[in-house]
Amino acid sequence: MALRSSWRGFLRLSLVSVPVKAYNAVQSGEGRIHLNQLHATCHRRIRYQKVCPEHGEVPADEIVSGYEYAKDKYVVVDRDDLERARTPEEKAVAIEKFVKPEVIDPLWLDGRSYYLTPDGPVGQKPYALLHAAMKQEGRYGVGQVALSGREELVLLRTEGPLLMMAMLRFASQVKSPEAFVDETPQIELRNDELKLARTLVRETAAERFDWEKYQDDYTEKLTEIIEAKVAGREVVASPAEAEAPVINLMDALKQSVAKARTQGGRAAKSASSGRRGSASGRSRRRA
Repeated sequence: MALRSSWRGFLRLSLVSVPVKAYNAVQSGEGRIHLNQLHATCHRRIRYQKVCPEHGEVPADEIVSGYEYAKDKYVVVDRDDLERARTPEEKAVAIEKFVKPEVIDPLWLDGRSYYLTPDGPVGQKPYALLHAAMKQEGRYGVGQVALSGREELVLLRTEGPLLMMAMLRFASQVKSPEAFVDETPQIELRNDELKLARTLVRETAAERFDWEKYQDDYTEKLTEIIEAKVAGREVVASPAEAEAPVINLMDALKQSVAKARTQGGRAAKSASSGRRGSASGRSRRRA
């Protein structure tokens, strides 16, 4: 199925304009199972109907957007009106600053991300140039754009061969940490506790993060439950793993460090055997 862009516009840096198309970076439905609301008595699905006081239920293709300018008086505003009203400046992401990645706290990201591609042959050269310059300088771009009828603050960064646009929250939308000062009293830490905690952090540190290693276990288990119920089988609770009781914080830290070291040793051994296997395979092929 052909990819469908969700927005078309320009990346604008000073006098340089790059025509681009934006594609949602998140899978539709996010690969999760969505449950429906049912009537507990008859198990019929609960439906939400859009109703006109005069004509009753209204199909989706007969619904338009409007603004109430007086009591019960509306003016219809459709997408074509909005599109015609957009100026060239509003169709462009105005890149205002380039910042170091560490300046952007994840708290400011609102979860919406888009892959950007050049829109037509004319955009390919400036797109490639902007991508290369940002990557070599190790900088993110920050700018603003009018999107879906509202002003958005955006972050522009490189992702492989592509540029990616992520939506940011405005300062007025983020709570300040100072608002929670009373919830986090100053605690005096013992040196031996802090030393063990730092050791635990070091033992569980990694240079790379393997996203493929993490799976949506909840969706998998929910699928098994649904399949069992459809087949008329009883859902049996999984046995809980017994955990040894921890007496105090120091014991918990010591046990955690020991566990991390054991797991780290197993991982290193597995990786080493994998490399040896690959090397022996190459040796056999050469022979």
